[in-house]
Amino acid sequence: MSDRTEILRQYMHLAGVSSFQLLSERTGVSRRAIDTLRKGNAETLKYADLAKLASILQIDLTELIDNFINYDSSTNRESNVSVIAALRDEYQRLQQTLANQQKELRSHFERETLQHLESLLLQLPSAAYAAQQNPNMLAKNILPLLRPLDTLLQRWGISVIGAVGAEVAYDPQRHQLMEGNDEIALGTPVIIRYIGYMQGEKLLYRAIVIIKGTDTE
Repeated sequence: MSDRTEILRQYMHLAGVSSFQLLSERTGVSRRAIDTLRKGNAETLKYADLAKLASILQIDLTELIDNFINYDSSTNRESNVSVIAALRDEYQRLQQTLANQQKELRSHFERETLQHLESLLLQLPSAAYAAQQNPNMLAKNILPLLRPLDTLLQRWGISVIGAVGAEVAYDPQRHQLMEGNDEIALGTPVIIRYIGYMQGEKLLYRAIVIIKGTDTE
């Protein structure tokens, strides 16, 4: 096994990379993989890692393989090209597998979401039509159609911030004034006009509020 550390250091110097740790950070390649390269075992690394290293070191991928692979007198450049081709094919195969998995996960997510919203999707257009035909129709008759949406949000761990019309103490971390750039003190009484949303501890949307006693309509 031949140590190629000095060769790697020379390439790093030319590329302005001062340490193996910095090389790891710039390429996103693990220190373990870089140590493998230093030992002359480039053929055992992933194609993606080799491509990243070649890019940062500003050398051709074939040159990287030539200098960091253990070979005997019978090994020639053509065999190294074959190594690169095999690594590239494996990388492309893995990329395609990952793409297929992501596509399947997305399709599964969409199917599951549609199943949860099925009653809403099927009945809401009819309810909207009925409301247009009968202006006196009570809005509360439509509210049950929104339950599947509430259920779905709960499954995703999404909770609401406040309730429409509720009076709360202003908190800039959770509330946003509906209009203007007025600065109001923490704890000022405000009224929620549009609810906000949290997912666990992560803020998705602040609740839109107005100062108590004002009318923006």
